[in-house]
Amino acid sequence: MSATPGAAPLLIACALGIERFALRTGGDRDGADGPVTVLRTGMGPAAAERAVGRVLAGPAMRGAAVLATGFCAGLAPGMHPGDLIVAEETRDVHGSTPCVGTGLLVGELRRAVPGRAVHTGPLAGSDHVVRGPERSALYATGAIAVDMESAATLRSAVRAGERPVAAVRVVVDAPEHELVRIGTVRGGISAFRVLRAVLPVFYEWHRSSLLPRR
Repeated sequence: MSATPGAAPLLIACALGIERFALRTGGDRDGADGPVTVLRTGMGPAAAERAVGRVLAGPAMRGAAVLATGFCAGLAPGMHPGDLIVAEETRDVHGSTPCVGTGLLVGELRRAVPGRAVHTGPLAGSDHVVRGPERSALYATGAIAVDMESAATLRSAVRAGERPVAAVRVVVDAPEHELVRIGTVRGGISAFRVLRAVLPVFYEWHRSSLLPRR
């Protein structure tokens, strides 16, 4: 399917080069209903906020839907590398941003990567890598996962104008599978393959976000 002329763009934001590589090799952009930009923001909330704000300031991105993605640390016991996180909201010290179309994302992700667990709930933002007791403390607040860019990405997006926003992350680090342990490489490969497989789901979310809201 070719992109629909005049349709609002889709901005997919990630932090790392390996995440961007997975997304750029993960699907045919002819499946998108509008121009698609995969933006590497750089690591950390400040870098994400600057990069997203700069891109959305351009006239070509007016009304763009924004989806934050990439890898994350799972907070709930029993999570595994390759599990998927669909944020109901992103939150950090600056507040929270509700996400749009989470139900559609969950259903489409389960079809795209059958056998992979899909978790929903709040996605916490941090300005550093979270480990040990801090992980447990975040989980106690109700958050199910944490990363450094999603909250800043979505906050910057809605500040630039009303638009649909969402965050989908792939767990690469979990309570029983921390990155410092043996098996890290295997877990990273698993998460990479999942991220590459779900790009068409982002297009479907974008397509749905173009429909009139009631």
